[in-house]
Amino acid sequence: MTSSEQSVRLAAGDVELTVRPDNGCRIESLRIGGDELLRQGDRYGCFPMVPWCGRIANGRFLSGATWHQMPLNSPPHAIHGTGRDTVWRTAAADKADAVFTYDLAEPWPYPGRVTQTVGLTEDELTLRLGVETQRDSFPAQAGWHPWFNRSLGGEDVRVDFTPEWQEERGEDHLPTGRRIAPTPGPWDDCFGMPDGVDVTLTWPGRLELKVTSRAPWVVVYDEQEAAVCVEPQSGPPNGLNTAPHLVTPIEPLEITASFAWRRLEKHALSSWA
Repeated sequence: MTSSEQSVRLAAGDVELTVRPDNGCRIESLRIGGDELLRQGDRYGCFPMVPWCGRIANGRFLSGATWHQMPLNSPPHAIHGTGRDTVWRTAAADKADAVFTYDLAEPWPYPGRVTQTVGLTEDELTLRLGVETQRDSFPAQAGWHPWFNRSLGGEDVRVDFTPEWQEERGEDHLPTGRRIAPTPGPWDDCFGMPDGVDVTLTWPGRLELKVTSRAPWVVVYDEQEAAVCVEPQSGPPNGLNTAPHLVTPIEPLEITASFAWRRLEKHALSSWA
């Protein structure tokens, strides 16, 4: 493990990972055998979405009898939480594991603490997010927004998954409340996987990567030419209003996700046990 004021670097075999706690605790790089999996740039990589995921309708959410207004960073909505715009603290780090925290603060109206744990092996990246409070209870969500490169120098990535339903998306990019049969892509859509997120990305001849989580929601975004996103999260877009998880002093919000990979021989087929 090496670190500086701006980055924490983990390694396992020929796998290297860099976290930027000063830039929303995003994973800015994940290199596997020389292949960079994540789109590069300050806005990209893989960032935690917390204390909410996706869009909040008009930036407003109801907690108890009180409406709260978040900044409209994707007008007319607020999007992807405040954690990605926050400087986090490195609580612990060694060669292949690290822990980061930040304390919730304005514009979020409730005090609390967020913890992200990162663990790396030669064939898997494990992530955990926790949101806790010692005082007031509040609704929250958590998840991750990885920007995977569409190509690793060969054929474009293929995304395979079997959701139980798709959240119908309105013209405002928010779920309408109707669940529909999954439609073909391209997508900027939320899907329900009640048995847990299970999505496979395949870069033919290079790499196969499984995104899994016990969380029942995943957003898939593949409308951009350079990258595709597979986002496991604890609730759907606008979930602070429609499907909130209540964080209390005795019940934190916790979510984990795994990105597990295997390397592919060119033209060879691979299956998961």
